[in-house]
Amino acid sequence: MDEYVHVLSTTQKKEDAARIAKALVDRRLAGCVQILGPLESTYRWRGKVERAREWLLLIKSTRKAYPRLEKAIKEMHPYETPEILALPVVKGSKEYLSWLSGEVR
Repeated sequence: MDEYVHVLSTTQKKEDAARIAKALVDRRLAGCVQILGPLESTYRWRGKVERAREWLLLIKSTRKAYPRLEKAIKEMHPYETPEILALPVVKGSKEYLSWLSGEVR
């Protein structure tokens, strides 16, 4: 089951999230990308506490595709240091994971 990952990333603009989502699916690096938001993020950046309105990308992919997916996000993302976190999928329906395996190559 550890061959599947759920990748998280955030953007400041919904348009950037949509552009990244479409590119990842078009390139078959993700089977599906959901965009949630807006949400409020509080974080420390360069010694200051910052707050920002952001959009969250929930990216469904595979461990095998992850290196190319990470590279693609870094190339497209406007942030200097974008959030890119891959979480392992512990369980999932056989049908959904079968579909995901067929979409992401």
